[in-house]
Amino acid sequence: MVVDRLFKGKVILLYGARQTGKTTVVKALLAKHKGLYFSGDEPDIRSRFENRTSSEMKALIGGHNLVVIDEAQRIGNIGLALKLIADNYPEIQVVATGSSSFELADYLKEPLTGRKYEFFLPPLAMEEIEDDRGALAADRHLSFAAIYGMYPEPTLLSETDAKERLLELAGSYLYKDILLLGHIRHPDALEKLLRALALQIGQEVSYTELATLTGLDKNTVETYVRILEQAFIVFRLSPFSRNLRNELKKMRKIYFWDTGIRNAVINNFTPLEMRTDAGALRENLLIAERMKHLKNHRSANASWFWRTHQQQEIDYVEERAQGLLAVEVKTRSGRARIPVTFTKAYPTSSALLVSPENWREFVYAPR
Repeated sequence: MVVDRLFKGKVILLYGARQTGKTTVVKALLAKHKGLYFSGDEPDIRSRFENRTSSEMKALIGGHNLVVIDEAQRIGNIGLALKLIADNYPEIQVVATGSSSFELADYLKEPLTGRKYEFFLPPLAMEEIEDDRGALAADRHLSFAAIYGMYPEPTLLSETDAKERLLELAGSYLYKDILLLGHIRHPDALEKLLRALALQIGQEVSYTELATLTGLDKNTVETYVRILEQAFIVFRLSPFSRNLRNELKKMRKIYFWDTGIRNAVINNFTPLEMRTDAGALRENLLIAERMKHLKNHRSANASWFWRTHQQQEIDYVEERAQGLLAVEVKTRSGRARIPVTFTKAYPTSSALLVSPENWREFVYAPR
């Protein structure tokens, strides 16, 4: 929890896509501690923080002991500014938020080494819905979430209003930081790439094939996928491979952090029971929920998928303290059918078949 790391002499970095609630979190901290708020979206604020000395920083902050810099990735040399405050005024708690990690993460590693705590704020988690409204409400919300996702605002709206808001998010917000900070030279190709990824959730992805679809070269596709990941739109699962020659080693799966954003990208909000991609949507939703659970509980468990050249596959593999967990996501409950090849190679692993009826066994599985 962020509140547990306050006033420990380190900068707190809070990452997450736009509209996931970062500003709400920091304003709650400000209300409690009467701190000072700056928004990196404001041009005059950016100029006040760029290339300043430590004494100039202190004059800007004044007597406040809590300072929030929202959308800090918009400020040039923000890493140096945060380092100066942390080194010279350790009694001042700085909280910096970023809706894109490629500036904050790439440029802050060196200047803030040993001086920071990092937190990731994904869209709402089913765990939060359940804590707030109860288990029955969470179960009922599962199908809605597969179509309209878990962004805080759409979650509270009607289906029509949620659709309109998601289309707005996928348009005005989705590309904002990517185009500004990612140095994207082919925005049309980026949109084609994102649509191609949306149509391939749950499938192994080839950068070579994506390059052909988008008209980009393979290296540019890989760069754009990395930027989409650092902007908290998608995440990748690499293939799990340790013992077998026939295990896939080069392909990857790419999922969306939010299925509502995914559906907005392809403009398809058809009810779940009428969709040909219902299975892939449920797989994306539940794997994303597991990833949120791990992030929210600050777990370092590694996650993969598994497949052989003979087309044997497992949707999700996670390394836990208890051993490997192999998961198959299905539309109906039943018995897990984990390939014998996997169980022989990894005899201490446990298997789980996940359906809408037992989703908690996977999402909340012991870490």
